[in-house]
Parts: sequence; structure tokens; C-alpha cells
Amino acid sequence: MLAYIIELSVKSGGLLPLMALLLLLALIIIVERLYYFSRVIQIGDAMEFAVQKVRYGDRKALQQVADQYAAAPQAVVLTTALSSRSETADAMDRHIEESMLWQLPKLDWLLWVLDTAVTLAPLLGLFGTIIGMIETFDVLGDSSNPNAVTGGIAHALIATGGGLFIAIITVVFLNYFNKRVRLAMHQMELLKTMVINRLHGGGVAGDVYSLAAVSAPRPATRSEQPQTAFT
Repeated sequence: MLAYIIELSVKSGGLLPLMALLLLLALIIIVERLYYFSRVIQIGDAMEFAVQKVRYGDRKALQQVADQYAAAPQAVVLTTALSSRSETADAMDRHIEESMLWQLPKLDWLLWVLDTAVTLAPLLGLFGTIIGMIETFDVLGDSSNPNAVTGGIAHALIATGGGLFIAIITVVFLNYFNKRVRLAMHQMELLKTMVINRLHGGGVAGDVYSLAAVSAPRPATRSEQPQTAFT
């Protein structure tokens, strides 16, 4: 078996071991990103649920949520909002947007390797096949056995099949991870809106935690209303 693998590697010009290394690297990144995004998205959902229950104007509760999920990239939305000295919602929005953009490289970390593997693997396979076929046709004139020629072509095509196999696996997970990145950014956008509303908003109609319901002027009682003199 080992001798057969060595023979295939030689016929492909040494490209099959390189493709195997590329596949191993892609699999390592896929496993790591699967674990990473499973935690990030789960924590993001938990943060959305926690912030949704925070009363309007309750900075202490928001700080507790930020401390609880401090390791998550979505936590920068809360920490930036709570540490911001801006007096307007628009200024706070810009500060949070900046912190969110700084988290993007952490989300798409090493995804460029998978993107490269999708394109590079089929090209390496095709190049290995061409090298193998050149060697096969080179001995065509010296060989009277057609099986030797067709067998060499079949061996050379293994490189193409290997490249396509790597590309098929990689492109599936690459698209999945790109979807996870967009979902994580969407979670940050939602958290940003929720946090700004709770720090600068007055709540919504019917909300028992609304600041508007707390700070609204109390109607004057009958004894407090000004008396009108009738003549």
C-alpha cells in the first residue's frame, strides 16, 4: 500500500502529498471553527435573551450581562455602550459600530485558508494529472502494451479526483462559516439596538419597565387643581 502511494506521488510530480497536507490543514480549521461558532452563536442568543429582560435605564443589569459574557465577541457591544461618554444615541451608535468592526477579524479568522483551498486544490489536482499524463505518453512509443498506457492515465486522474474532493468538502464548510459570521454580526446589530434603546430610549407603550411610565407627570388630583372663581 505504501509503495502504491509513493508511486502515485511520483506520477503526480509530488503534488499528492502537498494536497494531502492541504486537506489536513483544512480539516483542522474546520473542526476549530465548528467549535468556535457553536459557542459564539449560542452565547449570542443567551445575551439577546438576557438584554431583552433588562429594564430601560438599568445600567447595573446591563453591566452584569456584560460581565457574565465578557469572553464573547458580542460583549463588546455592551461594554462599549456602558463605557461610552456620548450624550446622544447617534454618538453611542458610532462607538459601538467601531467596536463591532474590530471583532470581525476574530470571526473570519483563517477562513481565507479554506477559500484558498477551494480554488487551489482542483488546480493542483489538474497540474498533477498533466504531469502524470506527460510521463504516460512519454513511454507510449516505447511500450507495446496498451494497458500500461491506460493504467498510467488512470493513475494520473487520481490527482484531479483528489483535488475536486478537497474542494467539495471545503466549499461546503466555507459557505457554512460565512453564514455563521453574518449571523454573529446580526446578533451584534440587534444587541446594539437593544442596548441603545435601554440607555437612551423611553420604552414602548404598555411596557411596565418603561421610563416614560415612571417619569411621566402625574395628573393633578382634585385638591391640587386650581380653583376657578365663579361670579
